Amino acid sequence: MAYVPGVALLAALVVGCSAGADGNANGADSKAGSPTVTPAPPGKYLTLPAPCRAVPRSTLKDLLPGAAELPGDQQDKVFRGSAAVTYDTDRKVGCSWKSDAPSATRSLSVDFERVVSYDPAVSDDDRADTVYAKKEKAAGLSSSATPGPPDEKKDKKGEESETGEGSGKAEDPADADADSDSDATGSAEPSPSESSGGSTDGAPGSSSSPEEALPSRILDNLGDAAFLQDLPKQAGSTAQHHTVSVVFRTSNVVVTVRYAEQPALITQVPDGRELQEKAQALARKLAETLSE
Repeated sequence: MAYVPGVALLAALVVGCSAGADGNANGADSKAGSPTVTPAPPGKYLTLPAPCRAVPRSTLKDLLPGAAELPGDQQDKVFRGSAAVTYDTDRKVGCSWKSDAPSATRSLSVDFERVVSYDPAVSDDDRADTVYAKKEKAAGLSSSATPGPPDEKKDKKGEESETGEGSGKAEDPADADADSDSDATGSAEPSPSESSGGSTDGAPGSSSSPEEALPSRILDNLGDAAFLQDLPKQAGSTAQHHTVSVVFRTSNVVVTVRYAEQPALITQVPDGRELQEKAQALARKLAETLSE
């Protein structure tokens, strides 16, 4: 009988510890207001097309006059194209072609960029929209599209990185790619107002081409968003070089088509309207191919 109280005390301690452990576990699992993060959906595209096979030979013959008249080996080399140097073919690929004809040199390049979001709260499509918007802004254009979440974050935090610099998140490589494209475009190419001679309200540009091209502008019915940048020769330049770029986004892929002409004689002027029409036609074919 002298040991009963000790046994009872030990039993009480065991019961108390067990109850306390259960209480802590239940308390940790039942915190009120714990948010449940649903990962944003992935983009439609998980791979990119082979860039040098993305443009059919029949289209290349039309875009590169004179190439079809070359000897067999030279013709094949032109139509085969040159693949762009890239270190991640799952994310970025490109190809370029060039043809020298007696009257002019034509060049074409196509670049594909598959954008992946590293933020589970931001979808690949939204991230791609941000990359596209930077290119559009660098071209001196703006659309009514609402910027994606990363841009909103930047607006609120000024110079803070779009991926949340200072918050412990890794920087999205798409940021660096878009920034470098913007810097390169801004430093190497004139703005639409300088190159086209006016606003983007549909008035003809100042190019002295036989068929004056429309100025740089937002395009409709091409992917999810698109724009055209027209860059005739700069004032004071003796070379009548004319470049047209068409950039569009479809889901999480951003595509850039560049088409240019360099006449053999400085007295010759490229047909800017023809360059625009052919660049747009190719961009629409690529958009259709990606959607298949």
